[in-house]
Amino acid sequence: MESLTRIRTRLFLGVLCLLGVLCVFSVTGCGYSLAGRGSFLPAYIRTIGIPTFVNRTTVFNLETTLTQKVRGEFIGRGKYEILPQADGVDALLIGEVLAVSIVPASFNTQQLASRYAITMTARIELRDTRANMVLWENPNLAFRQEYEATNGTSAVDPNAFFGQDTNALDRLASDFARSTVSSILEAF
Repeated sequence: MESLTRIRTRLFLGVLCLLGVLCVFSVTGCGYSLAGRGSFLPAYIRTIGIPTFVNRTTVFNLETTLTQKVRGEFIGRGKYEILPQADGVDALLIGEVLAVSIVPASFNTQQLASRYAITMTARIELRDTRANMVLWENPNLAFRQEYEATNGTSAVDPNAFFGQDTNALDRLASDFARSTVSSILEAF
């Protein structure tokens, strides 16, 4: 009697193990991957050229800061070699900052702006240089963030705002880079 119970237990455990293995294979076969680790880009793309973005706004050095942050975000993903030139690469990322606007988002009791909404519009395109085709693009990428006003900040002019709160530009560029690179690599 005891041996029949052992046989049933082993059989039950064997079936559970088999089901577990089948579940693992079915999940990996469905295209699931860890967020931030996948990529829909062709396997032959190893180098991505990211020349300095074009800046159509009056915000000084915005294109340089954004380009550096986007390059850093790609490098942080560790899968691609990122180069600053447009020639001799497998893919080319071209960016153009079209507009930046700042509007008060909330006010304090003295009716002074205490929070600002910053909206940046850009055009981004990732092109496969081998096949000469666009892999990913967003011709009107709108990026919006809100920031607390620092002491004395009461300007809706982007130049004045970033001049008074230099960290806001860095935070905006970091958030923009993270969002853009994730969208490109994960094809959202």
